[in-house]
Amino acid sequence: MSLFGDPLVRPAAVAGMFYPGEARELAETVAAHLDSADETPQRPGFPKALIVPHAGYVYSGPVAASAYDLLRPARGVVKRVVILGPCHRVPVRGLALPRARAFATPLGRIPVDAEGVQAIGDLPQVVESAATHAEEHALEVQLPFLQRVLGDFSLVPLVVGDAPPAAVAEVLDRLWGGPETLIVISSDLSHYHGYHAAREIDAATVRAILDFDAEISHDQACGATPVAGMLIAAKRRGLVPRLLDCRNSGDTAGDKRRVVGYASFALGGEGAGYGTEHGRELLRIARASIAEALGAAAASPAADETWLRETRATFVTLTQGEALRGCVGALEAQRSLGEDVAANARAAAFEDTRFRPLTLEEFGRTAIEVSLLSTLKTLAFRDHDELLAKLRPGVDGVVLEHEGRRGTFLPQVWDDLADPERFIARLKQKAGIPRDADVRRCRVRRYRVLKWREADLLP
Repeated sequence: MSLFGDPLVRPAAVAGMFYPGEARELAETVAAHLDSADETPQRPGFPKALIVPHAGYVYSGPVAASAYDLLRPARGVVKRVVILGPCHRVPVRGLALPRARAFATPLGRIPVDAEGVQAIGDLPQVVESAATHAEEHALEVQLPFLQRVLGDFSLVPLVVGDAPPAAVAEVLDRLWGGPETLIVISSDLSHYHGYHAAREIDAATVRAILDFDAEISHDQACGATPVAGMLIAAKRRGLVPRLLDCRNSGDTAGDKRRVVGYASFALGGEGAGYGTEHGRELLRIARASIAEALGAAAASPAADETWLRETRATFVTLTQGEALRGCVGALEAQRSLGEDVAANARAAAFEDTRFRPLTLEEFGRTAIEVSLLSTLKTLAFRDHDELLAKLRPGVDGVVLEHEGRRGTFLPQVWDDLADPERFIARLKQKAGIPRDADVRRCRVRRYRVLKWREADLLP
């Protein structure tokens, strides 16, 4: 081992400056930013590409998180990330690959994707420059967010220097791939204007990006060249850019005299939300999983569709008439949607300790309901009254945590506990939290569900 480290690993250059340098603190910081992102509608799929800022996390972290939060379902599906950002330190002509074969952050190493590098290696605009990558922060600050939401993946890291946008688009076309490939463009917006002037400049830049205007300047966005190349490639492929957040350092953690602008965008198709056919397939998977465990039938394989491979959290509920017969699930996504429904169905039938295992004789008169959960979001409140006022009866599933104890009610529980006061009191009871425990010392998170019942969807 060299005294100067492994020459094949590009070490973290701005850890401890742009973001925390210690692994645990970094993981907690990223998780907190993701947790603070706004709720988003539940729909299958995830963006093909993101445009995200690259300042220190205290400044741009909340804006970047609004984009990365959309990638939670992509865990296990996305295997390669193509990331492009501008030069800030060592100029380069063209698009620079590193010499390193892996990038390191406090959260671990990410391998450089050899196949992706080979796919663009013959393009004249693609060069290799270890010096350009060595101290560049525009790519590095994105990596902990990606590690947190995606888990394992490989990387095609490109620092974009002097190159026309069309040359960037050509590289993206080579690397486009399918659902396994995500593209991330790293760029801040305007730099060092007064607060109100910056808002006007950035609003014009946002409009230009939404209109696929590839003529944006580097005064509007430091990453104007990779952004423009992305817009050219995205327009050809029918992607739609969507603004997620636009703020500046005066809104987040700086003063308003000289600010830097930040915006995040998601680019993807205009897919519809979950519908009846999704529900039918999930119910079929649940029933087939139980039937196979009972020896009643061999389970046919689930459809080979990307939406079933996305990482999602579900509950499966069994009922007989009006009586509950089992309910098992997870609050946070741990595996693919298809696998989660199958496993939770079996667990609801045979492992819910409140009930004896389901028998074959009962199976035919047991109804199934599948609930698909959104991402948990922390609910901020000052006191008991504000908590009750912020709850949305019939909409919110609620997780209540206090001193190591935790309980949840699905939104369906509002049907029987419509009063928020009673809802929280009963949830405390379920979780084993003392009735007089001060809710200000509790952590409250909420989520929404989409649910499908056999009685509603199946003949």
